[in-house]
Amino acid sequence: MERMPLYSAGLLPFIRSDDGVRVFIVHMGGPFWGHRDAGGWSLAKGMYTPGEESPEDAARREFGEEVGVVAPAGELIDLGEVRLSSGKRVRGFAVESSPELAFVTSNTFEVEWPRKSGRYRTYPEVDRAAWFDLDAARSKLTLGQVPLLDVLEKRLA
Repeated sequence: MERMPLYSAGLLPFIRSDDGVRVFIVHMGGPFWGHRDAGGWSLAKGMYTPGEESPEDAARREFGEEVGVVAPAGELIDLGEVRLSSGKRVRGFAVESSPELAFVTSNTFEVEWPRKSGRYRTYPEVDRAAWFDLDAARSKLTLGQVPLLDVLEKRLA
């Protein structure tokens, strides 16, 4: 039996400066990502159900939940969809932002940790966020999300 694909939508705030484009990405929290820098970052994103919520609304909602501030209000630039190795489909949207945008707090999740220990712990979905130039962001993002940066760079050229 084939599993239904999971859909996720994320927001990629960006600023333009004399030094080029910078993007605001989040570091994934919890025991799986906590000590990983390269490949441990992501767009602020989360799950949605097509037909019940638009990907644009989901991206803005998830940004607020994971960063702790209202998503930047600008016009969204659709970066398209990437398919991760897990099979999850991630739809990305860029939005021009103010450089003052900063991480405040994140929602949390509970997971059995260590695995099969019977102990459950609560972790933040996101433990920090920061601005990076595009080259640095490429080295930090999970590999499957890097094409979204390439689309943004082309759109802004």
